[in-house]
Amino acid sequence: MPTTPEMSMDMTTDLTAVGDTGLLDTLQHEVALFARRAEQTRLGGVGQVRHSMDRAAYLLLNRLDKEGPMGVKALAGSMGIDSSTVTRQVAPLVDTGLVKRTSHPEDGRAVVLQLSPRGQARLEEVRSSRRQLMAELTQDWAPEEREAFCALLTRFNGALSSRMSVQDRTDS
Repeated sequence: MPTTPEMSMDMTTDLTAVGDTGLLDTLQHEVALFARRAEQTRLGGVGQVRHSMDRAAYLLLNRLDKEGPMGVKALAGSMGIDSSTVTRQVAPLVDTGLVKRTSHPEDGRAVVLQLSPRGQARLEEVRSSRRQLMAELTQDWAPEEREAFCALLTRFNGALSSRMSVQDRTDS
């Protein structure tokens, strides 16, 4: 039976009509399990470092390390969260000396957040522990499997991020 443009449109907008719903059910269930297990373990790594840094702190420190010093608004924008959330999450990082607040070089009234040397050392310690955990969890995987998993997970996270950006723009 030939398809009409209307049928094609319906099939492209309803992804469950074009895919294996059993596979999609399995995928959504596995993603839910992954999210719960990742949160339970915090994917923190191994040894003493395992539970020592929560997800929000890790992501903030990692972003400051990769992108350099920036203001709260820029940090919030780059992470896709609001400024009040960043302010709340950064406060304990400043209190513990992992992040420094400095004045903006061009506008002394503005605050810039910067990874401190202590924060840099702590971030590397956590990264190292997390690398060790990833090595252990995938020790019986072929290098190609690790690369494929990483590429697909990166693509999946990118799709989620894009979807959230579109929803944020339509909700505004």
